[in-house]
Amino acid sequence: MPRKRDIVIHPSPVLRAKARPIERIDAGVRELVAEMREIMGELDGIGLAAPQVGESVRLFITGARDGEPERVFINPVLVAAGPVESCDEGCLSLPDIRGEILRPPQVRVTALDLDGAEFTLESSDFMGRVWQHEFDHLEGVLIIDRMRPLDRLANRRAIRALERARE
Repeated sequence: MPRKRDIVIHPSPVLRAKARPIERIDAGVRELVAEMREIMGELDGIGLAAPQVGESVRLFITGARDGEPERVFINPVLVAAGPVESCDEGCLSLPDIRGEILRPPQVRVTALDLDGAEFTLESSDFMGRVWQHEFDHLEGVLIIDRMRPLDRLANRRAIRALERARE
């Protein structure tokens, strides 16, 4: 069966909208997660948010990495703390664009899983950064909004090319 969704590329308006909460975990949500897993795997991503596949709902997934299992985060609430640290980031919705992004290192996320069970996780490593990146998508924030000015300047041509392709 062909997929309904595919990766959405900047400057699609869905990437800039604040995503709405998921009211009920039903077959539609499960289908969305299944397609997101497939897309993330095909593109070798470590995380993917629903707005990145054209669905403005508060859901993101992360892939298995560094001993962490694959996870689904529905209606996540995220708290980050500590002095910001810089790390190179890219984004599936911004192909060929990378930059140094400042984020706090300590992160706590509370969300529902696909069965509707609430869970809370904490991280001060790479996965915490991934959670923050994907959560940003739910808020309509992209890495180009968080880049240092020098990185934004270095990526200006690639960003403009994406914007022109959309026109």
